[in-house]
Amino acid sequence: MNIDVQDEGDSGSGQAVAFTVDVNEEIHVLHPQQIIAYQGPSSGRADRLMDVKGMYRKRKLIRSDMTGPCRFVAALPPGYRVKTFQLDGKSDLLYDFRHLFFYSKGITMQTRVLSMKNMLVTRDVIKVKFSGPGSIGILTEGTVCEAELHPFDPLYVDAGSIIAYPENAKLELTVYGNHLASQHMSYHWKMTGHGPVMFQAGRQSRRFERDNNEDGIIKRFLREALPFGGVFIK
Repeated sequence: MNIDVQDEGDSGSGQAVAFTVDVNEEIHVLHPQQIIAYQGPSSGRADRLMDVKGMYRKRKLIRSDMTGPCRFVAALPPGYRVKTFQLDGKSDLLYDFRHLFFYSKGITMQTRVLSMKNMLVTRDVIKVKFSGPGSIGILTEGTVCEAELHPFDPLYVDAGSIIAYPENAKLELTVYGNHLASQHMSYHWKMTGHGPVMFQAGRQSRRFERDNNEDGIIKRFLREALPFGGVFIK
């Protein structure tokens, strides 16, 4: 399989990604509504309802199975990119299912249920873990960063910016810093353990742009000075 990013440098208009699937290859696309062009046998695309280990119950999802030889183009919304990861066996990382764009034949998924408290804060229900040889494509916003966990020295990462983290990681939703800092920041994961954590910078970049371009100085001051102003003053 070959993936070709069609980008003219204008990040504000989104991005197109072309996939070339060879004979006997198959990939599963989790956002089939983004496919805008297809070339190949009509039978090369088969959509089906999928139920992720029963965790979505009534909210079933559609998956497109694309079998080669074929070529198709998918359109991504402004600010989004597809980050491809090659897996050569069992991976210890947990991913947000909503960010999964595709996975290749040979990859299997397992689900991990979040606690009710974490569901309410992060708006996630499950995380997914991949195993088997092949590749996966994750939708990301902005630059993808990576940091290594430490068993005792915690890493704090904005909860909405996390892409993946090790299953062995110990997580606690919290804020940090002095009194003023903790009042106006978003929830962060306090993380310890072993292995890499991946996170994206796009969400915070858009928040920075909004604060500087749309808000007046008084509104910005109130959001930052009042207790939990960042939560109640939008």
